[in-house]
Amino acid sequence: MKREGIAQWMTTLFLSPRRRRPARPTGDDEGLVEKLDTLVPRAAEPENTVLTDDATAVRWTGPLLALFSVIMLPWTIYIGASLPARQVSPNYDAAWAGFDVLLLGALAGTAYGALRRSRYLSTAATATATLLVVDAWFDVMTTPPGGRLESIVLAVAVEVPLAAVCMWLSYHAQQLAERRIVLLLRRQRRSSRR
Repeated sequence: MKREGIAQWMTTLFLSPRRRRPARPTGDDEGLVEKLDTLVPRAAEPENTVLTDDATAVRWTGPLLALFSVIMLPWTIYIGASLPARQVSPNYDAAWAGFDVLLLGALAGTAYGALRRSRYLSTAATATATLLVVDAWFDVMTTPPGGRLESIVLAVAVEVPLAAVCMWLSYHAQQLAERRIVLLLRRQRRSSRR
């Protein structure tokens, strides 16, 4: 790709700072993006009736992530078959401490979002639930056999239930946001009739 081609491609992916709206692709990209859009209809959600994000980066994300998920299947089989069952890691302590710092930040962010009734609660709670499940999985799988029961009890009694609470919080916050949009649409319709 030439330098100009890369620059044009990047500007079609992201928001133009002058226009403050999504840049539209040109040429062959437009036809391909339109074909991809027709394969999967937009979600029938209230917010899509108000505004649908048509930025090219958003439109390409779904197909690219689907492709990567297909690629992950043979990769996962290869990794499972080729990696040794036992591996000494020189940074094991730093890896776990760093992960726990991430988990701490996610828990604190979710708590802050819940206390403030923030619109970001759904995102924070989803991230926290994900980190809790990952923590439970790796705690159980990397614990030596003598301490595995303790890891399983911790996962079953604390991490997985807390992840379930976070997922409920995320779902509830999302449902509340959708109800707010529906109410705002109703108000807008009523005021336009008058």
